[in-house]
Amino acid sequence: MILGGSIAVGNYQIPKKKERSLRFILSFCCQLRAIAMPILKPEADIWPLDLLEPIEPASSTTPQTWFALYTLARFEKKLMRQLLDENIPFFGPTIARRYRSPQGRLRTSLEPLFPNYVFMRGDNEQRYRAVCTGSVSRWMEVANPNELVEDLRQIRNLILTDAPLAPEVRLQPGQKVRVKSGVFKGFEGTILRRENEVRLLIGVRYMGRGASVALDDCQLEPV
Repeated sequence: MILGGSIAVGNYQIPKKKERSLRFILSFCCQLRAIAMPILKPEADIWPLDLLEPIEPASSTTPQTWFALYTLARFEKKLMRQLLDENIPFFGPTIARRYRSPQGRLRTSLEPLFPNYVFMRGDNEQRYRAVCTGSVSRWMEVANPNELVEDLRQIRNLILTDAPLAPEVRLQPGQKVRVKSGVFKGFEGTILRRENEVRLLIGVRYMGRGASVALDDCQLEPV
């Protein structure tokens, strides 16, 4: 313990010469205790991994329906775990968000790109099982599944680049462009200009939301 500015262990008082070293050790241990956090393994946000790949017409015997599941608040990851246990195909895109802790340390957390939304593919029986998990507030059948899959495929490929992404809560009108060079070559979207920054907006038309990434003008060409 520390009494009157000096350090004592039981009835034994630490000599002055050793106090500085001991104070440093105690301070260091307290800092470790304050900042130590378990590193959580990223959970699956898509299953199966080829869910968004194009399906050959001849290989599909039963029409597959897509549903948008609207979860209870902060239940996205729980629902995806439940769908995985039920072997129900799903995709709930998550992105890395970097922020600084109160101690000034850089942290990274995985958060839903579209809060409260998880997309699933299946029949009505699978949809019923998903709703019965208790994590779904409401659900909607997707009227144009081909368009949805095309948009979600671009979103997933964008996430896989590990580039810093910004969620976009609404789609904005703008010039349609294609990336002609660099790691994003082949991506198509809408150009956004904010102050001195040029961003490519990749949207999900079904929900009017998307994600954007910073690019240079020289990487873009009109579509």
